[in-house]
Amino acid sequence: MPWKNQGGGPWGSGPKGPWGSGPQSSGPKPPDLEDLLRKGQDRLQSMLPGGFVSGMGIALVLVVALVIWGLSGFFRVQSEELGVVLRFGKHVRTVQPGLNYHLPYPIETVLLPKALRVSTLSVGMSIMEDTGRRGRSIRDVPEESLMLTGDENIVDVDFTVLWRIKPDGVGNFLFNIQNPEGTVKAVAESVMREVVGRANIQPILTGARTTTETQVQELMQKTLDGYSAGVLIQQVQLQKVDPPAQVIDAFRDVQAAQADAQRLQNEAQTYTNRVVPDARGRAAQILQVAEGYREQAIAEAKGQSARFLKVYDEYKKAPDVTRQRIYLETMERILGGAEKLVYDSGQGAGASQGVVPYLPLNELTPRRQPPAPSGQPQQSGSTR
Repeated sequence: MPWKNQGGGPWGSGPKGPWGSGPQSSGPKPPDLEDLLRKGQDRLQSMLPGGFVSGMGIALVLVVALVIWGLSGFFRVQSEELGVVLRFGKHVRTVQPGLNYHLPYPIETVLLPKALRVSTLSVGMSIMEDTGRRGRSIRDVPEESLMLTGDENIVDVDFTVLWRIKPDGVGNFLFNIQNPEGTVKAVAESVMREVVGRANIQPILTGARTTTETQVQELMQKTLDGYSAGVLIQQVQLQKVDPPAQVIDAFRDVQAAQADAQRLQNEAQTYTNRVVPDARGRAAQILQVAEGYREQAIAEAKGQSARFLKVYDEYKKAPDVTRQRIYLETMERILGGAEKLVYDSGQGAGASQGVVPYLPLNELTPRRQPPAPSGQPQQSGSTR
């Protein structure tokens, strides 16, 4: 049954409120709830047929309103989002992408953070979209990029951080940190300064980039987990690691000199590795040859002494025969490879004819002519 205007509302008469006290505010008076209900009832009576409003009409309207109110709890979660359902402001569950349902407002509400999207954060540089050139321009931010190393040098570090929301930490991400991106950037800059401050400049510029990235990622994750931020650090990438622009030319000269020194050392080491084994090999060869010659000389001396003893024993048995044999063997050994001419110098008839007292014996043997070039006839030597 609809309420009727009784002057004081459903809790009494007069201008008093439901707890017996009159209005205290001196500002504009809010609209009366009973007036709004009465106006709505009058409008509904004017739209519906006469006796239908009093009973079933109001019930039907309430049912339709309840159905619409119940259907308002359906919501869709996009592919890169997660649905965080709040019941009277308290986190009760997290739903996955797709069509889902929660109790209608004001019982339950839903928040849709982009928890499945990987965000990129730049530290030490500012990336701006250049609409004129259809590209991006990078501007250095010295107050973020200049850092002090452990050996009291200054290095300019630009890096990016890839991060996302933990699937099981969406509630922490929404309710524990007020400015997520600012928090991640502050932690990234602080951790990078700590890691760079513990290292020397040379490893950072050359071979320790991967190690630095891993250390920064692990320390960032540990710090954010201590804050219960619900943030997962995917990767840390060093974009630029250089000395400051004011001294970069001098630093490159130093780097070039160090590279030349290292190159010369490598060349000297290479020469040493080539020469020393060769010298050791030749020394070992000489030692082996000398050892072989010693063994050969000793063996020959022993053989000759044994031979001499054998000959001496035979000489004692037959001195004349042995002496004649030694003479013949000696002459055979001496004259065996010599060029010799034998002629008879006896007093017989015609024995000395054609033989003069001086003969060029070395020219009597024929000489070998060197091979003539192709196409030329070979000349024959004359013999006297």
